Amino acid sequence: MLDDRIAKFAPRKSGSLSYRETGSGQALVLLHGIGSSSASWLNQLETLKGYRLIAWDAPGYGDSEYLKNPEPRASDYADALHSFLDRLLLKDVVIVGNSLGCLMAGAYAAAHPERVRSMILLSPAAGNAGDESKQRDRLKQFEELGPEGLAEKRSPTLVGKASPREAVELMAWTQRRIRPQGYRQAVHCLTHGRLAEDARKFPKKVLVACGSEDIVTPEAACKAVAGAFPRAEYRSLPGIGHLPHIEAPETVNELIRRFA
Repeated sequence: MLDDRIAKFAPRKSGSLSYRETGSGQALVLLHGIGSSSASWLNQLETLKGYRLIAWDAPGYGDSEYLKNPEPRASDYADALHSFLDRLLLKDVVIVGNSLGCLMAGAYAAAHPERVRSMILLSPAAGNAGDESKQRDRLKQFEELGPEGLAEKRSPTLVGKASPREAVELMAWTQRRIRPQGYRQAVHCLTHGRLAEDARKFPKKVLVACGSEDIVTPEAACKAVAGAFPRAEYRSLPGIGHLPHIEAPETVNELIRRFA
């Protein structure tokens, strides 16, 4: 059933990157997290009408090629995103990111603020500012568990206690398809990320939202991210974990409708 739903939004290719697209209207660019892919936005692709939805597979994810730099920073992903949007002739976008996707979104918006109308950041990962001990821990876990082990053991920890079973199933679906090299590159990006520094360079409106049961990027950290942007609002999402767009899609869709 899940495979059939995802297959309705078959991946497309633009240059070196794959993506899923549907709809028409204001362009919403959807950026997934570190253990995920474009398919994580399935609920939005199915139900969020009135927009052109473009969910990319970050470099090294889905069918997207790896970045040439083996140890990339957020700016490298931002450059890839810039080339991708250029090929799609998109110069006025709203970016919706989750987790690591928010770090990439911040880097892109800082470099090209004239092309970003606004941003909605769901459980943003702020980066570890060069703390390589966290990189070692995450890579050690990945080497021990592999994609299948992550899907089985980590997916249930990412959602709130009352989240529907379908949320865990969709996250596990994406984690089983992680490509090791792409994951290692993304971990390096996360380790050296500094979202707060990029935030200060984006003068337009931003909405930061975080689940009250998020144990990956807790509310205190997300509030700090919001505070780093000149024009950010913050929303707490009761009973939700780290994956609001998967756990409570209609809540997130309504946030997008009101803010985009």
